[in-house]
Amino acid sequence: MHALDWKTLSSEYLYRDQWLTARRDRCVTPEGKIVDPYYVLEYPDWVNAVALTDAGQLLLIRQYRQAYGATILELPGGGMEPEDAGPEAAMRRELLEETGFAFDRFEYLGKVSPNPATSSNLTHMFLATGGKKVQEQQLDMNEEIIVEPVEREDIFRLLAGNQIVQSLHVSCLYYAFLRLGWLKPAG
Repeated sequence: MHALDWKTLSSEYLYRDQWLTARRDRCVTPEGKIVDPYYVLEYPDWVNAVALTDAGQLLLIRQYRQAYGATILELPGGGMEPEDAGPEAAMRRELLEETGFAFDRFEYLGKVSPNPATSSNLTHMFLATGGKKVQEQQLDMNEEIIVEPVEREDIFRLLAGNQIVQSLHVSCLYYAFLRLGWLKPAG
C-alpha cells in the first residue's frame, strides 16, 4: 500500500454484462476526503501482439470500430475469455482466429493499463515470431477482418503518418521494437 492509496468504503454494481461491468465506488483519500461517486468500468483483460511471419512480415488487421466510427489498422488481439489458460493462450487463440496463423515463439512484453483512471483491466502484450498460415480465419459473428502483412519499413511509415490510432497497439509496437533491436532506448 502506498501513502497516496485510497480506501474503498463501498461498491455498487450498476450494470453487468459479458464485456462490460460498471460500478459506483465510495472512497476515502488518505487526507480523509470522501470521493462519491467514483465510477469504474470493469472489462476482461485484453491481449495483443506484434506478429511476425516466417517471411519477416508483420501481420496487421483492418477492421471497423463502432466507437471510433471508422475502419482502422490494428494489431491482432482481443479479450481474454474465461476458458483461456492465461494471456499467452488467449493470444494464441486470437491470432489463429483473426489471421489463420500459428506462431512458433511467444515473448511476453509486459502489461499496460488501458485507462487506470476508469478501467480495471490490463492489456498483455506479446511478440509472436515464426508465423505460418495454417487455416482460414475463424471470426466471431460481429467481426469482419482483413489481414494485411506489412514489411518492417512500412510499419515505421504507418506510425510516422499516425495511421495506427489504437494507443494500446502503439505501446505494444514500441516494446516489440525495443526487444527486436529496431529501436534503441535513450540513455
